[in-house]
Amino acid sequence: MRFRKTIIGLMAGLLVVLALAACSGDDDGNDIAGVGQRASAAMSGPDGSPMGTVTLEQGPHGVLVSADISGLSPGGHGFHIHTVGTCTPDFSAAGGHFAPGERGHGFMYADGLHAGDLPNIYAAGDGTARADYFTDLITLAADAETSVFDADGSAFIVHAKPDTYQSEAGAGDRVACGVIERS
Repeated sequence: MRFRKTIIGLMAGLLVVLALAACSGDDDGNDIAGVGQRASAAMSGPDGSPMGTVTLEQGPHGVLVSADISGLSPGGHGFHIHTVGTCTPDFSAAGGHFAPGERGHGFMYADGLHAGDLPNIYAAGDGTARADYFTDLITLAADAETSVFDADGSAFIVHAKPDTYQSEAGAGDRVACGVIERS
């Protein structure tokens, strides 16, 4: 009987130690796939001229997208993630909007919004635009359905006009492109 109580006591103690070890883990969210990973896209114009950078940082609840772009016409511009990580031979090579799960387009459209939809960016009179956006519709983690690092990569596109936020973007020509690459 005494041996049995000793074994039960040891097992209970072991369970307490295991429970404490499980609870004492790093609580900064780094155990979530991809947290802390970074990526960037060097943006360029149709003539190859540099236009700035877009950076991405994976957090525990999604991705922070930060854009710092110049050389734009003043006003609003559609800003999207596109399905293919290439900008050459022309920006159409980047394909359509990044839409895993085949979701529709548009913040204001009932069937919308897909992962490539981001809010418009607005350029000041000097053509510079700076914006921070957060999205939980994409990830930098490898092998996830919503990863911008799928088999053919992804790219950012800036359009000539603002997105309508409806089922059709209506944002016009592609005026800047940048391939998303791990940092």
